[in-house]
Amino acid sequence: MSQSSPFFSIARAHAGAGGRAAAAALLLHRPAAQLPPSIHCPRRLPLVKVSSAKTVSSRLGLPRATLSSFANADDGSSAKPDSSDEQNGGSELSEMAKAFHISPRMAISISVVIAFAALTVPLAMRSLIFHGTTKMKVLAYLTLLSGFYMAWNIGANDVANAMGTSVGSGALTLRQAVLTAAVLEFSGAFLMGTHVTSTMQKGILVTSVFQGNDPLLFAGLLSSLAAAGTWLQVASSYGWPVSTTHCIVGAMVGFGLVYGGVNAVFWSSLARVSSSWVISPLMGAAVSFLVYKCIRRFVYSAPNPGQAAAASAPIAVFTGVTAISFAAFPLSKILHIAVLQALACGAIGAIFVSRAIKKQLGDLLSSEAEKIASADNTDVQQGGFDVAGPRGAQLQIVYGVFGYMQVLSACFMSFAHGGNDVSNAIGPLAAALSLLQGVASSAEIVIPTEVLAWGGFGIVAGLTMWGYRVIATIGKKITELTPTRGFAAEFAAASVVLFASKLGLPISATHTLVGAVMGVGFARGLNRVRSETVREIVVSWLITIPVGALLSVFYTLILTKILKYFM
Repeated sequence: MSQSSPFFSIARAHAGAGGRAAAAALLLHRPAAQLPPSIHCPRRLPLVKVSSAKTVSSRLGLPRATLSSFANADDGSSAKPDSSDEQNGGSELSEMAKAFHISPRMAISISVVIAFAALTVPLAMRSLIFHGTTKMKVLAYLTLLSGFYMAWNIGANDVANAMGTSVGSGALTLRQAVLTAAVLEFSGAFLMGTHVTSTMQKGILVTSVFQGNDPLLFAGLLSSLAAAGTWLQVASSYGWPVSTTHCIVGAMVGFGLVYGGVNAVFWSSLARVSSSWVISPLMGAAVSFLVYKCIRRFVYSAPNPGQAAAASAPIAVFTGVTAISFAAFPLSKILHIAVLQALACGAIGAIFVSRAIKKQLGDLLSSEAEKIASADNTDVQQGGFDVAGPRGAQLQIVYGVFGYMQVLSACFMSFAHGGNDVSNAIGPLAAALSLLQGVASSAEIVIPTEVLAWGGFGIVAGLTMWGYRVIATIGKKITELTPTRGFAAEFAAASVVLFASKLGLPISATHTLVGAVMGVGFARGLNRVRSETVREIVVSWLITIPVGALLSVFYTLILTKILKYFM
């Protein structure tokens, strides 16, 4: 992973003997295209067209996905479409091709392969084969497709929680982010996805109301998947990051109210979910604001910012890994043993990161330290809010360190997201399959391993085909991100979600991350956050549950009539 960070490569590329100072000065004042061949960007980092930005990395010709070229980010600049884009008329596949810098023909091929797999793989699954009659097999097939549709939309919308800030800051290119997230999301869904789920997810519905009426319950489960998937697709098409949990909750509330009455809904649970609209973004914004302020205070304004960044990285990793190991993956039920094991995991992570940074930037750190020690004063430049900041090689060291940590945090969040949110798709799917198999609607339903894999494949498919849309919003449209800002947002969101979940507070990962990105923007000034984007996102949050409820009622009405011929 350390080899993939463009910031490490650039820092090393300009660490040659006798050329560091000249390279740093030129990089700050001249675009990469005008640099002399002797200090041009490395060959492995092809130049890409980027929008005008105020960060040094945008002037280096890094493979930075600014997102304005493929998601129409409203930053005052726009990429000129090539002839192939004009011929395709701005179609979905053309946008996908433009996002990943591939040909439209390749985008079509990828989409066809995914569609073919989605239609044919269920035919070989045991969940379909074990159903005796043809009618039951048809219903099982449609159920698996409904689950895939929901998982596809989770991938298209929710995966931006993990990778959006990394792409927006330039720590990863879009293609790197999608490939990394695809592997980790599927691994998380398959390896960490829960094998036992409640028939009615999230404790929203009173299941006893629907006992003895399996056809209606089956219709409600499929309608919830279809309704949540529909709204997620609409939100993704506009680049709105919405909560998949809220989509499912809204769909089930609508179904419960219309077909089970007022007493079929746990209103206290619904109130807790709704409160996360306020709690999640506020907590995310507050923590990210403090984290970024600390970075500005203790790293950017330090006498040697590069050394300060390198020293802070192991501390941050130790803190994060220890907390995660203790709260999310306790290795023992005995408290003091669990604490010691968590501390050991944190120490291992800190040592790993410290050695990686020393290996990548050791020579440059030593060189910069010698120059600072011999200089009378240190060159500084004004930051975004009256705090001195690094420049030149020092800035590249800081960006390299925090870009590396941001990639690590994004990888963890991606793996954890796959294991957690896949249940939003396969939970109702597994419950519906159990009804078709004649199993009574008990409190717990066992999820087959192949269904977990099916949900993971759906998430990867959605991420590949449409994930760039919401990544554009998280990474570019709310506020401009750099590796330090992206790390602050990612670290804050992960911390808030982890501890809030442990304490039982109603929290949404999507809302928390959006709030964290806004908090980083507010730390630089109120005018650094695009109010029109925030307004659109908040409106999409408010209407998620009502829209999901209405769509669920509509789909249930249709399905109950169709199921009369099958059940």
